[in-house]
Amino acid sequence: MTSKTAAGQAEVLARNSLGLAHIVFFVVAAAAPLTAVVGATPVAFAFGNGPGVAGAFLLAGVMYLLFSVGFTAMSRHVRGAGAFYTYIVQGLGRPVGVGAAMIILLAYNAVQLGIYALFGVFVAAALEPLGIDLPWWVSSIAGIAIVTALGRRNIAFSGRVLGLCLVAEVLILLLLGVGILLRGGGPEGLSLDVFAPSTVFTAGLGATLVFVIGSYIGFEATAIFAEEAKEPRRTIPRATYAAVGLITVFYAFSTWAIAQYYGPSQVAAAAQSGLEEFYFTASADILGPWSVPTMSILLIVSLFACVLSFHNTISRYFFALGREGVLASALSRVHPLHRSPHVAGLAQSGLVGSVLLIMALAGLDPYGVIFSLMSVITVLGVLTVQALVSLAVIQFFRTLPAGERPGVFAALFAPALSVLCLGGAVGLVISNIEFLSGTESPIVQTFPLLIAVVGIGGALFANWLRSNRPVLYARLGRALEQ
Repeated sequence: MTSKTAAGQAEVLARNSLGLAHIVFFVVAAAAPLTAVVGATPVAFAFGNGPGVAGAFLLAGVMYLLFSVGFTAMSRHVRGAGAFYTYIVQGLGRPVGVGAAMIILLAYNAVQLGIYALFGVFVAAALEPLGIDLPWWVSSIAGIAIVTALGRRNIAFSGRVLGLCLVAEVLILLLLGVGILLRGGGPEGLSLDVFAPSTVFTAGLGATLVFVIGSYIGFEATAIFAEEAKEPRRTIPRATYAAVGLITVFYAFSTWAIAQYYGPSQVAAAAQSGLEEFYFTASADILGPWSVPTMSILLIVSLFACVLSFHNTISRYFFALGREGVLASALSRVHPLHRSPHVAGLAQSGLVGSVLLIMALAGLDPYGVIFSLMSVITVLGVLTVQALVSLAVIQFFRTLPAGERPGVFAALFAPALSVLCLGGAVGLVISNIEFLSGTESPIVQTFPLLIAVVGIGGALFANWLRSNRPVLYARLGRALEQ
């Protein structure tokens, strides 16, 4: 089963290259555990629901498990490198699918920009004590070059690199958490009170969920590698549930442990007094001084793993859309040896590198402006598309013969609940958009409109294809069936 480019050449990715562990590594690495925990959760502790952060991760985990029920049920019927795009085309039609594809490309390229900027900041800071003074953007461009080179290799190679990075960053957080547990916590001892509804469901829960939900970005990687997975009908569902479960349990444990270290009644004040030192202070006390520089280095490793994972994900989106004719057909070319979408990878890196250089020349702050604003676009875009996926699941199973449908829970109830939860999450992001971005700029208020305009533009383009290139339009979302 192959698909063809406009030139008539069969272009397929490397089949049977990825096992369960590889795919889980891609998803969890995209979530960047160390960056999410050390970089994002102190803000949630300080200005969100305080000690209830760990409970918020459990809530988000339940939401994504609901999403996974319908998502994985549909994955047994749909297979392709387009992931969310392909699902939405099959369920809601080609115009909605192309519109969603444009939104997800905007969102994932935005997160690449933000993470590369952050990567440059941390690398530049790490080089300063060595007497090397480089602008942050030089480190960012170097990172893009390395990621592009790795992305050209067989996908399993990136999976092994991500596995090593992931083990290192997870290990130090586990050591910290276990160390706190063995010490018996902090001034208030150990308790599970932080998971009590009265602690979790407080006024700051909405703000906390904005950061918590953002920690699950990259969730799509389970399905986007279906074309390269071993036994995808079994591997993709297992990888999805494993990734969601691991992310949820790990984040909940790490944030529960740090709340125990400072004490639930004091953790918010501790975070407010020093966001950047929040975890490093605990680490130095529990693990010793060696852990502070180690954690700083692993933060860079975490960011690198994140951008490598997203690079592979976005490249496969470009590849899928190029193969179907939505984007330039050259993007669908694969490497003759590694069977990787190397042209799509080069295009994606060139795009991100060019925009990043323009931002640097404009003097934009890499942390306070680029990372913050790109994070808002990413979270808003991904949540919107995930809600559309759940709607697509419901509609897709309605069109199947009764004998081919899963149970009513997977086909209707779970995706319907997921739509409600994800829609509510979009509302939370919009209502907390100034807090999340760290600015009251009117530009930030236009981000929801930007998402809508990009989606509508993609749908209008699909309708143009229907009128002017009907053969190409008929193939959208069905490249693997050709």
